[in-house]
Amino acid sequence: MKKALLLLFPILLFTATSCDTLNQVAQTTIQQYGNPTNLEISNGLKQALEIGTGKSSDQLSTVDGFFANAAVKILFPPEAQKVEKTLRSIGLGKLADNVVLSLNRAAEDAAKGAKPIFVNAIKQMTIQDVTNILLGNQDAATQYFKRTTTLQLSSSFKPVIQNSLNKVGATKYYGDAAAAYNKIPLVSKINPDITDYVTQKAIDGLFYEIAKEELNIRQNLSARTTPLLQKVFGYYDKNKR
Repeated sequence: MKKALLLLFPILLFTATSCDTLNQVAQTTIQQYGNPTNLEISNGLKQALEIGTGKSSDQLSTVDGFFANAAVKILFPPEAQKVEKTLRSIGLGKLADNVVLSLNRAAEDAAKGAKPIFVNAIKQMTIQDVTNILLGNQDAATQYFKRTTTLQLSSSFKPVIQNSLNKVGATKYYGDAAAAYNKIPLVSKINPDITDYVTQKAIDGLFYEIAKEELNIRQNLSARTTPLLQKVFGYYDKNKR
């Protein structure tokens, strides 16, 4: 028990020190700049969200943005993982690899269209939305985007995903994999259409990265790269729950 407490103590000390540092910086920032006005809070938070969503979209839309990121990498659908296992067991591992790569390439292609949707959602935020997000939970902005952009992302992404799946060969590869599997005697047949699945996984990946960026700017002083961000998030540090 003593050993566990000794191991835990540095973690608690670091956490307390980090909180103290944020509070100290917040006090200094407020003394230097004063409390932000409602307009400054609105502009500052919108600036932070535009930076965060833009960075997330840009990262995921690059080559290997999904494929090389274990947290968001798209694999065979859960109901088709038995397909992958079976294909690999009968010497069709290359086909399975092509499916996984092409699903992720499609998501990376589709992610290029996310940024304008987030920018539009940010522009439509009210002062009350901004205040609730700033002083809300650590993922308040992410949850706001989920509520306000998921339907639009889905309707926008789906045709792009479909075209992307065709362009990078995902439709063919997955169709080939499904056809090869469906020929195996006594197996339950699977649907070769994966557009909806990849669309949802691409959206999930975006929100995962946005949540990371939101947490970063709330907790990391170095992420506050402008005086306005320092002022607004100094106010957040002082008033957070």
